[in-house]
Amino acid sequence: MPFPPPPRTPSGLRRRTLLASTAGAALLVGCSSGGDSGKGGESVAASPSVTEVARARAARESAGLVARYDTVLAAHPALTARLAPLRAEVVRHVEAFGGSGQTSASPSPSASPSPSTASASPSAAASPSPAAEKEALSGLADAERRLADSRAAALMEVPGELARLLASVAAAGAAHAYLLTEGPR
Repeated sequence: MPFPPPPRTPSGLRRRTLLASTAGAALLVGCSSGGDSGKGGESVAASPSVTEVARARAARESAGLVARYDTVLAAHPALTARLAPLRAEVVRHVEAFGGSGQTSASPSPSASPSPSTASASPSAAASPSPAAEKEALSGLADAERRLADSRAAALMEVPGELARLLASVAAAGAAHAYLLTEGPR
């Protein structure tokens, strides 16, 4: 006996359902990967290299963002109190992705990015810091936002634990962008 077709729903509900399904799929991908280790499949052999490449790229991008913070701090030492906690969190992101903890030193106004770090990521612009503090903060916010968007887009391509880490760091980057665009309170 065939089932009757479902009642017609408004188009808005379908869009919400699609968005919820996409978000749920992302969570399921994140939660379900890694469970087939040891089964001898081809995807198991490829997963570590995909994970390693994604982790290394994320660590480089975060290190580039630390370098960008250092550039702004060198140009605007008056922003140290405001930027130091955000920079410290980005340093923790570098370490969480397996990057070097060398950037974990406290921010100093004389710190400047190395050429290899500055070119490692689009978030680390090679151009000097803007002269005005407001422009410098806006540039940092844009870099945080671009990196957060890039990490959110990469979620579906990486396995579980790394997807969760990317999602968490992307959320932190979005929060940083917000804090950088809001004036001191």
